[in-house]
Amino acid sequence: MTSDAGDQRIVESLALRLRRRQVVGSRASALETLLVIRQVVAKARFSNFEQLVDIIRSVGRRLVEAQPKEHSVGNTVRKVLHHIREEYHTATKGTTASIPESFSIAKFVLQGQPRKHITITKAETKGTLKEDDSTDPDSFARGLKPVLMEAIQDIFDELETVYDNVSKNAKDHIHSDEIILTLGASRTVETFLKTAAHYRKYTVIVAETAPTYGGRDLAASLSSAGISTFLVPDSSIFALMSRVNKVILGAHAILANGGMFATSGAQIAATAARAHSTPVVVCAGQFKVTPLWNLYHEYGALDFSDPSKVLGFEEGDLVDKVNVVNPFYDYVCPELVDAYITNDGDHPPSSIYRLLKETYDDEDTVL
Repeated sequence: MTSDAGDQRIVESLALRLRRRQVVGSRASALETLLVIRQVVAKARFSNFEQLVDIIRSVGRRLVEAQPKEHSVGNTVRKVLHHIREEYHTATKGTTASIPESFSIAKFVLQGQPRKHITITKAETKGTLKEDDSTDPDSFARGLKPVLMEAIQDIFDELETVYDNVSKNAKDHIHSDEIILTLGASRTVETFLKTAAHYRKYTVIVAETAPTYGGRDLAASLSSAGISTFLVPDSSIFALMSRVNKVILGAHAILANGGMFATSGAQIAATAARAHSTPVVVCAGQFKVTPLWNLYHEYGALDFSDPSKVLGFEEGDLVDKVNVVNPFYDYVCPELVDAYITNDGDHPPSSIYRLLKETYDDEDTVL
């Protein structure tokens, strides 16, 4: 089991960029992680499947340690491990039908949508996978790598199309003449709202989301797409909630208990929505579902930005008398969320644990 110096440099380069926050956003982090894993697997030398798993896990641990608050990094590693186990069993046994599986609705549905794999490749691979071959120690890796590349490509395809797949049923969630409230700059929510606008006429209220003011960018984008859009200060959220039909939020990470980390301000919007019995819907790719729990705080994640955006140092004596925090994310408990819309369908918070069981393997919860 070896990983050359070039692979180490690739991993360390991404770890450094993650630590410095030069890679921003859950999807961007997931794609970068997948690129690194693909390069490492392509060059790795291993004589059995356990050694391959150890190589991928070691890469995952290094990247997660570099930026533990970007949950999509660890999620991507777990999903790769899950997929390559499936492909390995298929390649060595010839068919997934011989593998005992627990029944799940998602798998039942997918039976009617078979993945477009080239079965000839797998058939050819069967019989060539000989672990610990003393005459040719690389024969096992050479026979398995085409199957592994196919598994990794499946995840790439899912990430590339995640916005469109989350938005494909947008017209079923947004109705004509509704007033929608959202906040922050979420690409998933933006695509979701623009897709619904092809079928419905509705109005969007966007909170500007200080101090990042990501809401301004979202409002400008929605308005340029012809959607009736109003930009409001964050302090107006509760006052306007009685007029709102639905709150649509993005998520940074969906946790195992059904709660989520979302843009700072999401907790206020979700709490106001609950007070007015307004539905809260969260749009997020399935790659944001993580087996971790909120271990930090009842209301917020321990991840903070530059406090000078809240209170500038030019304020003089006042700066020395107060502690200023600028949290990146809010923790929104599952009781404040009505539904998650993902590229794998709609899920209530109470079923996230089942989605986790189908997406990752239990042994990968801790990398």
